[in-house]
Amino acid sequence: MRPSEMTPPGTMPPRTLPPSMPSRGLPLAAAGLAVAALAGLPVLTLAPNRLVPGAPVGIGLPGLGLGLLALAAGLLLAAPASAKGSRLALAAALAAWCGLVLAAGQGAAGLLVGKPAAARAALGPGAWLAGLALAWLAGQAARAVFSRWGGLVAAALLLGFLALAAGGGLLDSLSLMVEYRARAGAVNAAFLQHLGLAGAALALALAISGPLALLRLRDGPASRLVDGLLNGVQVVPALALFAGLVAGLSGLLALVPALRGLGLSAVGPVPAVIGTAAYLCLPLVRGLSAGLAAADPAVLHAARAMGLTPGATLVRVRLPLGAPVIAGALRVAAVQSVGLATLGGLVGAGGLGAVVFEGMAQFAQDLILLGALPVIGLALALDAGLALLTAWEAA
Repeated sequence: MRPSEMTPPGTMPPRTLPPSMPSRGLPLAAAGLAVAALAGLPVLTLAPNRLVPGAPVGIGLPGLGLGLLALAAGLLLAAPASAKGSRLALAAALAAWCGLVLAAGQGAAGLLVGKPAAARAALGPGAWLAGLALAWLAGQAARAVFSRWGGLVAAALLLGFLALAAGGGLLDSLSLMVEYRARAGAVNAAFLQHLGLAGAALALALAISGPLALLRLRDGPASRLVDGLLNGVQVVPALALFAGLVAGLSGLLALVPALRGLGLSAVGPVPAVIGTAAYLCLPLVRGLSAGLAAADPAVLHAARAMGLTPGATLVRVRLPLGAPVIAGALRVAAVQSVGLATLGGLVGAGGLGAVVFEGMAQFAQDLILLGALPVIGLALALDAGLALLTAWEAA
């Protein structure tokens, strides 16, 4: 018997709440948030053009049905678990989310009837909050139905319906779609540039972090120097770091003009990749060094006794045993790279950051969202994909 299970004679053991009880309140809270957002916040806004704030517009009667579906999903998820209840909750949450998308698209079309061409109908805070709450309910219900793959199934269903609705022209009146149609080529190119910037920064950070992690394994001046450098980079503001890189590269190119022939420039992808990689080195170095140090000393002694060289021990012992820790660090760095690559727009590197900063310069909220939403979606998709891959390898 464990010490925590022993109680003095004549006393009652302490009562504990079932572990599922705290989580049962979350579906009800999410459903309540969806209902409150639909009832108390504008689902749409109508503005005379893309630059001025819009007047709030409620969802009207459709909100009643969507609210009832949200409450049904929340109650079913909060009830004692059952296969039938989970499937019904998933159906209710999906129906409410899809209904919200259709109501927003058709509501925007109705608002623009008879209005000038410059008028814009945008999603209001009620639509965003209710959409997030309903998507969370759908994800929880899908996890109850499909277990490990539930989140992926829910995301595929929600995004699949969104793609069908957008492809079918049901969302064409929303200002976000109007902005996208006007800049489809530029936004698509920026998305690919963003992937390239994030991937190049992650590759560079990995190339730097490997040797630094090996140095950090040895407790001494080299290890402390590595820690000091990495911590120092983290406290430098991003704007200051990127500005310093531009100035430093300008000075280097002035001293060695031949470097321009190699594609090196003071503005563009080069400072963006270097700056992003600098921030990624801390989680990578710490994760790599922790993973490499995870091997039991007895295992390392046995490897040396078998005649394995340090290089062979690294590849055949340290890396396999530390793979879960290293995979976690890689996951953190990969997600970070997607977000940090947005700052490349400040130094002329393009990517989705350029779209975001252009929208900020024009005070155009839809243009800002057009750059920010793909970054958020890409980061979430990358995090979920790497998490599933890690769980699948561990199973």
